[in-house]
Amino acid sequence: MRINPIAQELNAIIKKGNPHLMEMFSKTGRRLFFPKGILSQSAEARQKAYDKFNATIGIATEELHTMCLPSVMSYIKDIRASDSLTYAPSFGIFALRQMWKEAMYEKNPSLKGKSVSLPVVTNGITHGLSVFSDMFIDPDDMLIFPDKMWGNNYLVMSVRGDAHISQYPMFSKGGGFNIAGFEARVRQEAENNYKVVVFLNFPNNPTGYTVNEKEADQIVKILVRVAEEGTNIIAVTDDAYFGLRYEDEPIKESLFARLCDCHPRMLAVKLDGATKELFVWGLRVGFITYGTVIEGDNAAFYDALEKKTAGNIRGTVSNASHLGQSIIFKAMKSPDICKEQEEKVEILKKRALRVREIASDQRYKDAWETYPFNSGYFMCLKLRTVDAEALRVYLLDEYKVGLIAVGERDLRIAFSSVDEENIGSLFEFIYKGIKDLEKM
Repeated sequence: MRINPIAQELNAIIKKGNPHLMEMFSKTGRRLFFPKGILSQSAEARQKAYDKFNATIGIATEELHTMCLPSVMSYIKDIRASDSLTYAPSFGIFALRQMWKEAMYEKNPSLKGKSVSLPVVTNGITHGLSVFSDMFIDPDDMLIFPDKMWGNNYLVMSVRGDAHISQYPMFSKGGGFNIAGFEARVRQEAENNYKVVVFLNFPNNPTGYTVNEKEADQIVKILVRVAEEGTNIIAVTDDAYFGLRYEDEPIKESLFARLCDCHPRMLAVKLDGATKELFVWGLRVGFITYGTVIEGDNAAFYDALEKKTAGNIRGTVSNASHLGQSIIFKAMKSPDICKEQEEKVEILKKRALRVREIASDQRYKDAWETYPFNSGYFMCLKLRTVDAEALRVYLLDEYKVGLIAVGERDLRIAFSSVDEENIGSLFEFIYKGIKDLEKM
């Protein structure tokens, strides 16, 4: 298939900055571009045409203002129609992208002095995964995940993208992240593939585990060594639950900060968002950011990569919600937002510590063991005697308790949605359910 001249220009810029990236793109990724057409002509009209004669963009106006219904605007306070009802740029609101990048550097101090792209706004992190998949994953590509992973990854990249998912046991027998298993899986796939995509989700869904400093250093060293040996590595950090950390041991920063400038054969991709960090799940505001080693003009390289990303968004959902982005932008400027975040994280921390205290009680040792957890929304039980799905259904029917079965013996508990005073009763119901099933 012929590649559009604009895509060819973007490819040339990217190839000049890092030729290995052209090997990492999917067929779609190589063809992607941000169209000029209507969008560029509308931009020119905004600069040069009189407002009353600007007949380019497909929205309705009235007396030079965004046309709107009072019944709609009555529910939107302090945000004018032009900042809430109109189309946002496919890249996202520029000021929000700048603000999110500045916040990323503040939250990850080791990024200082390192060059990364300007985040592109996605319709939540799930959409970010889909955008990434379109750009970098071809059918039969190899993706590496731990055996404890978010199920939607399978739907987005394996079912829709037709890629292969290769897994390793997430935890070692002694507890903690399974470094040996991780390295073995990466090396095994690197022997048979010119490109390997590694997903690093911390805090992890479903287990609520985040690696410590030593484990993080080992992960980075393994990926760098494999890149040095000639395999292209795409390291994707799914940072959906970033900042929800309940102990001192887990790393404070995203692994993206360690991976974004390691080796020319390594592309680091950061998926994050306001979704969980700002407790605004339904606003669907996520971000995708890139980091790698570049020769020459960093700005031109990342601009080309951002244009391909925005082209993908333009060709699918067009743009993320303008209203959602405007709300996040205004909220992030509030002087109280950090304090408000800390207060909510403290509530979740108290729940997590209460869960650990109860779940590890010796009276339950015959029923389950707990997987390590120290962050995020979740924790998992490894059931000793009963099937997880059978227990899930039984608890729902008999005790009106809702949980998620993950595999044959793993049960995921979202303590994020259970008030602290109800945690003890929740685990007592789980125990009762197990004992009931054992008698059947």
